[in-house]
Amino acid sequence: MRKYPYNFMLKRPVLRCFWIAGISNCLPAMLCGQPTAAKPAPEKPAPDAQELAPMVVTAESANDRIIQGPFMPEVVGTNIYAGKKTSVMDFDSLPQIQTDNYRQAFAKTPGLLTSEVSNASLLSLNYRGIGDPHETQNMMVLKNGIPFVLDPLGYSTVYFAPPFESLDRLEFVSGGAALLFGAQPSGALNYITHQPDRSSPFKATTQQLMGSDNLYSTFNTVEGGNDKFGYLVNFDHRSGDSFRSRNSDFELNGGEISLFYDIDQKQRLTASFEMYESDHGEPGGRTVADYADNTYDNLLNHDRVRLDRTFGSIGYELGDEQTKWITQAWASDVVRYSKRQTGQGFGTVTGNQLDINEHTYYTLGLDSRLRMDYDLGGEVSTFTAGLTAMDIRAPIFLERTTANDLTSDRGDQLRFDALRNSRYAALFAENLFRFNRFTITPAIRLEYNEQEMDEKVNIAKPPANLIQDQRSEIVPLGGLGATFETTNDTEIYGNISSSYKPPTYTDAFPLGGADTISDTLDAGQVVNAEIGFRGRPTSWSSFDASVFHIDYDNRFGRVGSNIQNVGRSINEGFSLSGEIDLYDLIHGKSDISLNWYTAYQYLDAEFTSGPLTGRTPQYAPDHMLRTGLVFQKENEWKFAAMLTHLSDHWADDANTVNANADWSIPAYTVLDLTAEFKVWDGSVGGVDSKAWLLCGMNNALDERYFSRVRANGIDPANGRNYYFGMRAEF
Repeated sequence: MRKYPYNFMLKRPVLRCFWIAGISNCLPAMLCGQPTAAKPAPEKPAPDAQELAPMVVTAESANDRIIQGPFMPEVVGTNIYAGKKTSVMDFDSLPQIQTDNYRQAFAKTPGLLTSEVSNASLLSLNYRGIGDPHETQNMMVLKNGIPFVLDPLGYSTVYFAPPFESLDRLEFVSGGAALLFGAQPSGALNYITHQPDRSSPFKATTQQLMGSDNLYSTFNTVEGGNDKFGYLVNFDHRSGDSFRSRNSDFELNGGEISLFYDIDQKQRLTASFEMYESDHGEPGGRTVADYADNTYDNLLNHDRVRLDRTFGSIGYELGDEQTKWITQAWASDVVRYSKRQTGQGFGTVTGNQLDINEHTYYTLGLDSRLRMDYDLGGEVSTFTAGLTAMDIRAPIFLERTTANDLTSDRGDQLRFDALRNSRYAALFAENLFRFNRFTITPAIRLEYNEQEMDEKVNIAKPPANLIQDQRSEIVPLGGLGATFETTNDTEIYGNISSSYKPPTYTDAFPLGGADTISDTLDAGQVVNAEIGFRGRPTSWSSFDASVFHIDYDNRFGRVGSNIQNVGRSINEGFSLSGEIDLYDLIHGKSDISLNWYTAYQYLDAEFTSGPLTGRTPQYAPDHMLRTGLVFQKENEWKFAAMLTHLSDHWADDANTVNANADWSIPAYTVLDLTAEFKVWDGSVGGVDSKAWLLCGMNNALDERYFSRVRANGIDPANGRNYYFGMRAEF
């Protein structure tokens, strides 16, 4: 019987990225004959000091601490954001967020829902009630423009995310307006990391944190450079016992090397190499009664999930203010391993064996984008176009241990073995036409998606029924965005865009012995429409208000043993976000600020056709409110009080309540208190140095709640917990 040994820090063939590098090195010749940049448009009178869309600093180091946002400018790099609903979550505006608390990270952003997990094992997000948040399967998630989902369409899950300490900001593009990044119906979340500080040859930081439940976290960097060259190296470690009674411990280690070389004023080469490993216990779900009596007890003592990720990329940038071309190529090798006890039900377990499941994802990818500004009728218009391509080879197997064996890492019986292949390509183009105060941006995207399944072993089927099949599709998508500048500081914007959700591997190729797939199974079709009003009318205020309508047809589901399209839902409502600097309002601009922020969304979601007609889609609360105060003195101290409230909602589309399971999530309100302040400012060996004290109290009101229900029961959220630590910069 074939064995697949699992070892942390596997040295797999990630160096295949240099095969792509050969292609990328040939591409600069494509621009040798590029057209001369169009004559710039006549200069306009200078606007007031507060503009609607200030320039985003795309290469900010950790020491810059420049607060950007709250929404994206019209054009950044090779991407057009005009007419799109966007949010910028700049971490410089808050005390350092610890232990990847996404509830705090999304404090100023309406509509993004976090399904909180017992430990740091995976990322679970959804947006405006579009699909199960488990592993963020309906959203494109990227790091500096490169996707890090395991397979964008075949298995679009997220088991890794960059540590918050490495980030300058998060950028989110809502719904179908994210055609520049992909076709996912919820939109795109882009993690933007810090760039190296080139002001000196060497700088370093170290951060050490301790907290409740044996939490220990450390994040360390060294960086430096000069006018030509820059480097940044970081190492991240987190471990703890979490808050469940047993088997909720976690440990993860990650490191990254980033290199930058400026050939001249118009050309830059970049490279990065990352390694990451994690090991997490899965304590299992609770029944309603068990949750009420013993909230934090565990169900499962042996279930584990482990991840090993190796990643490398190279990039080339060419251009100036009128024309820019950016190409990135990457290769990654990800192993996802799990062992889970058999016979699991809603808060119950009856089996005495373990299922050992391992996926491996070998990925090659390329993303190339061009932006050109040109003169049209005396105004500067912008054209962007690009190509994204990925090839993914994904073997998978399942083994089972013998009876009463709940400790082994390998099974004795091979139950399933298959090779999956996925090929993905997309061509896209957008053009921002400017007519004085009005802009219009049509967008098109052509998606090619190919999936292949080759079953070698599946004991649930006779050998004659094993799948050796392939499916492919070409899908055109389109969008249209527009803005109207009402003043120099405010604008009306609108967007209507299409997106789609193709069948995953398990949707397209049923693996159960009795499972069948409908002959008419179609990809889910989604239309997102939104109109809003946003701006920065004063030096002390900003706002963004919009109404939206989401039509999601051909949703996937199961009727008996048949996988088919099960209906249509309509999700609509409005969102409002805003921020006021109360100190600036009263005293005028200074280095002290007292910001009151609010982010609210009302959502009305309902199935309008199919077997679920009249029911509410999962994770679609009517009300989501985030509000709080951030009090700070620039480069000295920050204090934040952040309140999150979600109304009651459902964790499944069927809205299930019966004697065995209850999938309802009651309303909850959580208050977080965080702070950081400088305790020392001096020099070490002639180098300017600083020390900061960090501390926080999460769930300060000790709310007893849960925000996640799965097939194995209720997953409790953490009660009141603390952390404290230091960060040194030198």
